[in-house]
Amino acid sequence: MDILYILWLRQIKRYLRSRARLIGSLGQPLLFLFAFGFGFGPLYAKAGGGNYMQFLAPGVICMAILFTSVFMGIEIIWDRQFGFLKETLVAPVSRMQIMLGRTLGGATVATLQGVIVFLIALLAGFRPEHWYSAALALPVMFLIALLFTAFGTGIASVMSDFHGFQLVMNFLVMPLFFLSGALFPLNDLSPALATLVRIDPLTYGVDALRGAFLDTAHLGMGLDFSVLSLITVLCLVVGSHLFSKIEV
Repeated sequence: MDILYILWLRQIKRYLRSRARLIGSLGQPLLFLFAFGFGFGPLYAKAGGGNYMQFLAPGVICMAILFTSVFMGIEIIWDRQFGFLKETLVAPVSRMQIMLGRTLGGATVATLQGVIVFLIALLAGFRPEHWYSAALALPVMFLIALLFTAFGTGIASVMSDFHGFQLVMNFLVMPLFFLSGALFPLNDLSPALATLVRIDPLTYGVDALRGAFLDTAHLGMGLDFSVLSLITVLCLVVGSHLFSKIEV
């Protein structure tokens, strides 16, 4: 348990020390929040959808968590390049514990990013249905962060090139975001698009966060939590296996 705590704390301290990285990672979510929220808001209202900022904010919060979580995996490549990973791996603890500690730290950082975007969304006009719903939103945010941090860690464990990791992540992450329903309602989709949306794990995170904040879960909170929990466990198992095979 000591190594889990040490690695968890190390990941948080490392990220918070990099102020440029902390601020820079907010750029894209804020662009979507303000450009889409205020740009498409009037069109969304005229179409009978209501307040687009209310609809969009949970999706943008998930976006911030997704990008921060997945790209935490690149730190494994960085540590491998500069020899820090070897120092960690020679410790008298299992690699599974090391992977879990790093993943929990990365998920905590990603959740903090989501909280920051939530606070900024409040300034932009977003209002939860009930203020106590933030208590339910936090576990949802952490579950999303844990899933995609484990996912990013697993991908980084089998790669050794920074540029290759970024290409793979952009190829996977952007479709995950755009097909999650973060920007558009899930009603009346074509069969092909509806199928893609249903197999996207982030869809259930976005829907669960909307359910927590606005009581408007399209798929149902029970299904959202079940799917997120199942895929999170799967990613942790696969990520742990791939990390255990890593060579430095």
